[in-house]
Order: sequence, then C-alpha cells, then structure tokens
Amino acid sequence: MSGEQEEEDFSFTEIKLPTYQKLINGTTNNHFPSIITSKKTLNLTDFINTIQQQKPWLESLVHMNGALLLRGFPVYTASDFNQVVEAFGYDELPYVGGAAPRTNIVGRVFTANESPPDQKIPFHHEMAQVPEYPSKLFFYCEEEPGNGGETPIVLSHVIYEKMKVRFPEFVEKLDRDDLIYTRILGAEDDPSSPIGRGWQSTFLTKDKSIAEERAARLGMKLEWTENGVKSVMGPIPAIKYDKTRGRKIWFNSMVAAYTGWKDGRNDPVKAVTFGDGTPLPSDVIHECLKLLEEECVAIPWQKGDVLLIDNLAVLHSRRPFNPPRRILASLCK
Repeated sequence: MSGEQEEEDFSFTEIKLPTYQKLINGTTNNHFPSIITSKKTLNLTDFINTIQQQKPWLESLVHMNGALLLRGFPVYTASDFNQVVEAFGYDELPYVGGAAPRTNIVGRVFTANESPPDQKIPFHHEMAQVPEYPSKLFFYCEEEPGNGGETPIVLSHVIYEKMKVRFPEFVEKLDRDDLIYTRILGAEDDPSSPIGRGWQSTFLTKDKSIAEERAARLGMKLEWTENGVKSVMGPIPAIKYDKTRGRKIWFNSMVAAYTGWKDGRNDPVKAVTFGDGTPLPSDVIHECLKLLEEECVAIPWQKGDVLLIDNLAVLHSRRPFNPPRRILASLCK
C-alpha cells in the first residue's frame, strides 16, 4: 500500500511548514522534519489506534527524513504522552551513563534536560559519549515556552559531509583516533548544571562497587575523588557508519562537551580530546558549531507537540528560554 493510499484510509496527513522545514539535499519533496497533523478531530484512543495502524508509514517518514513532528493531536498530559510512546512499540532504553539531570514522571517518561533556562544546550546525538545509546528519542511539549526554548535539529550526515570538505585533515584524524570524554560527577544531581547528573543517578545505585561494574560494562573508567568521581569514556568513535542508510554520520557530543560541559567541577576544554589525548583545535570546533547553526531548523514548541527523532540521523540542541517551558522525553532502544 502506498503512502498516499495510507493517508486516504486513515486520519493523518503530512503538511508543509517552510518556516521550520528544509528540503533534504538532492530531493524535491522530502522535508526535514516531516510534519503530521490530523484530517479530523481525534480523541486519544483514536490517535493511539491510528499510530499503530500507520506505524509502517510513519517509520518510513522517520527513516527518509530523520525526524517526525506530530502536531495538533489530543496529547494533554505526561500519561497521554506515555501512551503515544508505547503505541510505537519500541523497547525502552534505561538512562544509564547520560550526563543530563532528569526526573522520571510516569512510566517511561522523563523530564528533558533540567539545566537552567538561560543556558543553551549545544548540539549532540543523545548519549553519543557512551556505547549504549538510544536509536529513537521522543520529546513532548507539556507546557509551551514563554519565549524562546526552540529545539534546533540538524541532519548528521550533512554535517559530516561538509566538515570533511572544510577540514579534511581534522576529520581524518577524528575518524582514526576517535574521542575521549572526561567528566567529574558529584554524588547528588546538580540542577544548576547542564551536565549535573550525579554518579548515583547516572549508574542507578549508591554503591560504589556496583557503579564501577556498570561503568565497566559501558567501557567507562571511574577514578574516585574526595567529593565525587572522575569518569573517563573512550576512545569512542566520533564518526559512525549508518548501515540502514548507507552513509557516514557525525555521531558525537564533541561540540556539546567542548562548549557546554561547564560547571564548578568541569572545564569544557578538558572534557573532550582526541583519542590519543591531544587537545582538539578550538578554531575547528567553533567552525563546526557555526556549521551546525547554519544547517539546522529550529522547532518552536506548541502544547501537545510530539517530536520523534532518529538518533542515528539527527543531532539536537536547546535554545535558552523564558519560563514556563516543560518538555518531557522518552528514550528507546
């Protein structure tokens, strides 16, 4: 059954909103992200049933375009959002090894990064600094921002291709030597920091020996200090090959770590290095940051929005905002 036939049979329709969509390179009709709304008024049960019925078509849009925004549907609460996530049928990924402070709300739904609203969260692939990362991310707008607070997204293969042209020697070394990420964690979560997740919630235990076991399973080394622990991850690839799409991707948190992993414990310049321990060139990192901004589209949130991101295809970030703003998230294997 073709995509057009599926749209005829069910309640969803794909729309174009050029102010925050881009045509994907080399195509005439593939927009990033795909945006879906309803042809008619649906209740939550109808919405859930339609997701399940149209899952192959929805997944084809995500595979083709990298991200899917569901707008104008009856998703009013965190519990509603949890049902939407469940309807897609992906397994949950436990949030072990991630840096952002998060709070479980209901079921498999957590707060998104709880760092202060005046702080920008730089571009990254979710949990790219650890070997076990989500394949899919869901975000949900429970409360619209007062001002700002957009979620910029950008296609990873585009960044790889353009960085390879602009900085071929840097990309060659990055592909060869990988990256090392270093972060100092306190015991408790620090909500004032964008990387303020303490070691107890990072490894879901208060037992240091269990934390060491769980870190070791991720390939992470822990060095205990008087006030916390130093975690060292890597060398870990910064460039991956996306087998499902047959292309290389810029799969790392390099810019995020180098420009954003800053708090009372951490110096961002020391947070990420080449895999051989040599420092990253500051000028190239900031040129990469500019490129990410140039190529991105920024999603302005509306209450009830659900954004599904393929974590192998898309980097995301967060712009500063004036409260209120409440975005929830769910991570999938």
